[in-house]
Amino acid sequence: MFFSAQFYVIFQPQLKGIVTRLFSQHGFYLQMLPDGSIGSTKDEGSSFSQFNLIPVGLRIVAIQGTKTGLYLAMNGEGYLYTSENFTPECKFKESVFENYYVTYSSMLYRQTQSGRSWYIGINRDGQIMKGNRVKKTKGAAHFVPKVIEVAMYKEPSLHELTTEPVSPPRKTVRTSDSPTQKNGQKEAPRADAS
Repeated sequence: MFFSAQFYVIFQPQLKGIVTRLFSQHGFYLQMLPDGSIGSTKDEGSSFSQFNLIPVGLRIVAIQGTKTGLYLAMNGEGYLYTSENFTPECKFKESVFENYYVTYSSMLYRQTQSGRSWYIGINRDGQIMKGNRVKKTKGAAHFVPKVIEVAMYKEPSLHELTTEPVSPPRKTVRTSDSPTQKNGQKEAPRADAS
């Protein structure tokens, strides 16, 4: 059977997004390191602070590290983590606040009783905050996207997802007594070998 070239769909980028740096009101750039950890830096020239903001709905974006190719996501406990695949936890609502700063809130999670959204935030010390601890009126949630270039993207697809629960492989904040997660399984905290 012979088909003409008009029946073949050639992959073409179809979404217009931006390559940007997310600059916090507290003076830090959000960054995604090669090991997948999320942090902040004051270094404007850091290549790890560049992100693709990919539109996936009306005022909804996916945030992807340009160097790592990983997506920024927020889990059910409010921790930011990185994901190799685009999942529902990777969707963030982009809102312009009254002072012209931009906030990014999880599309999936919010406070149970009040319904308050969970936001991406960097505190005054440059530490990434749990989303359920960040309020939209505070400077920790306020970002200025510093546009580097406009780019075309392939739309991230949720069709390739499995029905397994989405558990983050990494947390951004780890205390000495908190259990670690490895491949979605919790491990008991390690005792000091003294």
